Amino acid sequence: MFVEVRRAISQDAAQLARVAAVTFPLACPPHTTDEAKAAFIASHLDLASFERYLADPARDILIAEADGEAIGYTMLVFAEPSDLDVASVLTRRPSIELSKFYVMPGHHGQGVASTLMAATLDAAHSRGAAAIWLGVNEENARANRFYEKNGFERVGTKRFLVGDNYEDDFVRERAL
Repeated sequence: MFVEVRRAISQDAAQLARVAAVTFPLACPPHTTDEAKAAFIASHLDLASFERYLADPARDILIAEADGEAIGYTMLVFAEPSDLDVASVLTRRPSIELSKFYVMPGHHGQGVASTLMAATLDAAHSRGAAAIWLGVNEENARANRFYEKNGFERVGTKRFLVGDNYEDDFVRERAL
């Protein structure tokens, strides 16, 4: 399967929202309720949210496609972290947040994530960052293994609100 990764454009907003609605729940721990997942998607991953994200010059969204179909995406945020827990543990500046990294479930294990990661690291590097960081749920073993394999070291923890519950995330950082 040939995977193309490119920078997303405004016309991709609906596809990105569709992929986000499928993939976000997969990253949540088992105790996260369906209502909490749905509320998060409606507030942060809907069409209007992606339209705002795509118009924001401080964000880059990369979309992975196979046969013209969106099968994954990443979002980079080029700003200092506003979360004090994150800001206190990062070791390099300037640092870029890898805010989102998702691949559709039917494409796991096919090299899509590796291709998408390489393009994402290139995009972060091209913006002049010294490092890239992310938050990942402590219970998401598959994602934690992937990030560790790709050089993201655990440097701290933070909290992430989904619905009415705070989840515990590892903060991971990688030098570029």
